[in-house]
Amino acid sequence: MKVAIIGSGNVGGALAQQWIKAGHTVLIGAKFPLSEKNINLATKIGEDRFAAIENAVKQSEVILIATPPTAIFEVLEQMGDVSGKILIDATNSVMKTPEPYKTVYHCLADKTSAEVVKCFNTTGFENMLNPSYNGEGIDMFMAGDSNNAKAIAKQLALDCGFSTCIDFGKADKVELLEKFALSWINLAIMQGHGRDLAFKLIRR
Repeated sequence: MKVAIIGSGNVGGALAQQWIKAGHTVLIGAKFPLSEKNINLATKIGEDRFAAIENAVKQSEVILIATPPTAIFEVLEQMGDVSGKILIDATNSVMKTPEPYKTVYHCLADKTSAEVVKCFNTTGFENMLNPSYNGEGIDMFMAGDSNNAKAIAKQLALDCGFSTCIDFGKADKVELLEKFALSWINLAIMQGHGRDLAFKLIRR
């Protein structure tokens, strides 16, 4: 796939590395000149993978948003036309919301004609770089109304090494999925269990 990643922090950087390994064409949408953070990522994936946001989006069929949620309005202006593309919301509005919207997902669904899915928001970037625990892949989760977008998100999760990508439900479950992310943050950071923990659904 041709994937544009908007947001080159820990999550965006981790997913970029994994998808490049899996053989996807990945572009990082960035401002120029490159920030110190982007220069650091460039040493891992190559400077040729960075492009202006509009150019990265234009060349890609899938766009992952991994920015602070309140930045989405500026990002939307820079992305240009995303009609028919797949937008993956990997953000969490647990501290600040993109008002008047509850989440970035809801903003994207309202303001674009793209197919939107919520995914890659429920665990730490370390688990995206290495989703294997004792030789077994952990689970990723997704939510949204587009079955096509969900199929793409699931494939990209599998390409990262996740065991599967479990459907949390439609758009009405997006906020619940963000609360699920907050549960990971609570256990890993607030309760002091450390970031090397993950969720996996098991069945009897």
